[in-house]
Amino acid sequence: MTILDYPASYSKNTSSMSESTISDQKRSVHVPVHVVVLVLGDIGRSPRMQYHALALANSVATVDLIGYTGSSLPHAIQSHARIHCHFVWSWALPGRYSLPRLVFLAVTGLRVLGQWVHLLWLLLWVLNRPDYILVQTPPAIPTLFAASLAARLRSAKLVIDWHNFGYSLLALTVGQHHLSVRFAHWYERTVGRWADAHLCVSQLMGEKLIQQWGYQPVTVLYDQPAEHFTLTPPEIRQSLFQRLQADGTLPAGTYNPEAADRPALIVSSTSWTLDEDFDLLLNAVAGWDARLCQRQDSHSSCVAVVLITGKGPLREHFEAKIKHSGLQRIQAYTLWLSAEDYPRLLGAADLGVCLHRSSSGFDLPMKVVDMFGAGLPVCALDYGPCLAEQLQHEKNGLLFTTSRQLADQLDTLFRDFPHHTPVLDRLRQTVLASNQYRWTDAWNEHARPIFTLQ
Repeated sequence: MTILDYPASYSKNTSSMSESTISDQKRSVHVPVHVVVLVLGDIGRSPRMQYHALALANSVATVDLIGYTGSSLPHAIQSHARIHCHFVWSWALPGRYSLPRLVFLAVTGLRVLGQWVHLLWLLLWVLNRPDYILVQTPPAIPTLFAASLAARLRSAKLVIDWHNFGYSLLALTVGQHHLSVRFAHWYERTVGRWADAHLCVSQLMGEKLIQQWGYQPVTVLYDQPAEHFTLTPPEIRQSLFQRLQADGTLPAGTYNPEAADRPALIVSSTSWTLDEDFDLLLNAVAGWDARLCQRQDSHSSCVAVVLITGKGPLREHFEAKIKHSGLQRIQAYTLWLSAEDYPRLLGAADLGVCLHRSSSGFDLPMKVVDMFGAGLPVCALDYGPCLAEQLQHEKNGLLFTTSRQLADQLDTLFRDFPHHTPVLDRLRQTVLASNQYRWTDAWNEHARPIFTLQ
């Protein structure tokens, strides 16, 4: 964990403090800090911002959490006495990603304008004056400008948590050289300068923010698994799959975790967006399936079950491809799980697969650390040097760049599953030995000092 820069204004050296500063710090013990946590996305599918809200509420703050409604919120958020949720208008036209480019941009512009007005109404008139506004980006438009304006008008400090760069995501839809991408790049770089502090998810991203964009202070807060990501006990694992098959989430008879000759369980999670390459996964699974059919070994008819969790605009398209893939010895299913069941699934699986293809090359996929927290080795698509900050090839996982490489890795890891899996066992042992550092530890060490009344 690295803090790239930490300003003198955050120093805890009280020898040079004025009496008024000491008085403010004493008062802060009795008067909670008020923080607005803003994410222009489905709060139920924004775990890092949920974790921020919980960490703040459990330590120093009352929290107003703003975002979209949609997925159910974890009980810890819903029941917390110091967290209050507010939902933003989130109309989205179905199939908008397949619209002609000009129509897509026009629809997106109208949506952004409506959200900007709603955000300002919440931040300026509905909520009490905050001490801090913590905003997730992307999306940067309109959140950064709305949060910056509200912070200045209400004398609050603005903290931006950079997960990626919005202009690079927009480029996936309209092309890298489109005028809207150049505007988005200028907008993020310019409005971001108005923040009082910056958090980001990787060392490489922090270096870009400091060296290329001139931001200060910037703190790297790596994603870490929350405490509830852990190995799933046998009785909970059994009841999970019984329930998923009983309620139709999975077909009956799909998977019995207690069977002596059970198939391998492989899990991948996704938001079904353009920065993830699931055609690569399907091609790898099809190639592996073809090898298994040719080999005619002693395995049971089903060698592996591949479960892909998540919601998003490309899910139906991928489900149609699975249906017509002709897989014989591998089964693949998509499903959506609650915030409580998702960690249980990871903790019951044998391998995680990450298909995240970073739009910028500077972000890290949070799903990987969740898998590590559950003791799960990961095969991940290698998109550049940044990923090495999180996953070390042949230590806690494997990296691949093509579908054939992934098929080779799956075949090697599960050749004699479940009886003899030396490579898989070695990777899992490394993961288990290094997953004790959790989100709360990282947040208290690196983020908590920022949210203190000065």
